[in-house]
Amino acid sequence: MDSQELKNKIIQALEEQGFKINPHLRLSEVNKVIYRQVQQKAKFEQILKHKKFLINSIKKVTNYCRNGSEIIPGEISLELREVKSGSIEEILFKWWNLIWWSIPFQRSYGRQMRFLMWDTTHDMPFGLICLQSPVLKMSVRDNYLGISKDELDIWVNKSLNAQRVGALPPYNELLGGKMVALALTCNEIREAYKKKYENSITILKGRKLEPELLFITTTSAFGKSSLYNRLKYNDEIVAKSLGYTRGSGTFHIPEKLYQELVKFLSLKGINTTRGFGNGPSKKLKLISLALKYLGLSKFEYHGIKREFYLFPLVKNLKEVISKKEEPIWYDRPFEKLVDFWKERWALPRAKRVQKWKNFDKNKFFYEVERLLMEL
Repeated sequence: MDSQELKNKIIQALEEQGFKINPHLRLSEVNKVIYRQVQQKAKFEQILKHKKFLINSIKKVTNYCRNGSEIIPGEISLELREVKSGSIEEILFKWWNLIWWSIPFQRSYGRQMRFLMWDTTHDMPFGLICLQSPVLKMSVRDNYLGISKDELDIWVNKSLNAQRVGALPPYNELLGGKMVALALTCNEIREAYKKKYENSITILKGRKLEPELLFITTTSAFGKSSLYNRLKYNDEIVAKSLGYTRGSGTFHIPEKLYQELVKFLSLKGINTTRGFGNGPSKKLKLISLALKYLGLSKFEYHGIKREFYLFPLVKNLKEVISKKEEPIWYDRPFEKLVDFWKERWALPRAKRVQKWKNFDKNKFFYEVERLLMEL
């Protein structure tokens, strides 16, 4: 395929997703409907890739799901389960991660931790947390925390980025997403991290660091976040907004076209290796370089700006980084967070708005099966 043909295929793929090109890439409108529309192709691409798994697992997933009318909000009892390879939790996590969200599933890189929040009373999954290594350089984060360039690997390796945070149906209608977001700062996640990465060594400089998880970062799905904004536990701010991302990424470049871009770069003698230690940042760089060669400069900017949030797990985070102070940890047991969420959000919401009762699991899974058959 020559460069002009490849360029035309990329333009066509972007226009099919709802982008306009005049002469730069831009969204036809700026609202959540358009945001979801332009990410739908990437989502369906991932669903198609995992279609066999999704079909084969649907009965197991259905068994661990309840109609909204069966849920008694006052009796919700949650526990945090770390997802282990080969477990039923892994099947449920993967299935819902692919199906439920508008933002498409993306492979995790580097350090990874997955948690399934489980309602033991109703015996079903409540929500998902997927944590992974953050990108090495993030100006909004690094400037706020005062991280110097030569110590970047230290503090990035004492943090994680939350790739997926959210509640599953019908708990989403009980503001369950607030609970999942609160759980990012619970003692149990810090303790699980310490146990898992006790003997880890950094890739870039081979440093052996204390297995301390000092902070977690994440971004909103679309623009300003109603989930994280003004999120508090008692009187403590849990999530601090640091601003917005620039709206660049890779989801709008279909995987098949991405592989063609990689081949295009390889034929030019460019190293396209994406081995261990080269995560989503490397993919973005390869796409950016290929688009530049094709005369589509800056088409890696899709225009969906996301709000960037910092979840400090210590009270003196800036001083730990700048003055090497000993961390003063927040003490947030998971069960205390659950009690707080129920009183602050779930029970008042259940009285005001009873939409959670409308969730019909048979209808939901019928529609998913129909989608899978059509793809």
